Amino acid sequence: MSTEKASSSENIVSQKYDRCLADLLVKAGVGFSVGVVASVIAFRRRTWPIALSTGFGMGAAYADCDRSFNPARVSGTRIISQTEESK
Repeated sequence: MSTEKASSSENIVSQKYDRCLADLLVKAGVGFSVGVVASVIAFRRRTWPIALSTGFGMGAAYADCDRSFNPARVSGTRIISQTEESK
């Protein structure tokens, strides 16, 4: 007897924010890890590879979050209005 309730808009937005925050932590963490490894192996323990790769991870997470909140920014997607559907 599972009945599905309609999700309120607040719940939908909070789920999107939660996904964005989790994505940010994962991608920034992966970028940080890659930066540390690159810094130790290739760049004689400089700090700029860590900052650069962490920034790449944060930028990728921001782009994914932007796409989840604004689906019109996804390339190849077209938003069809009500007037276009009835034609």
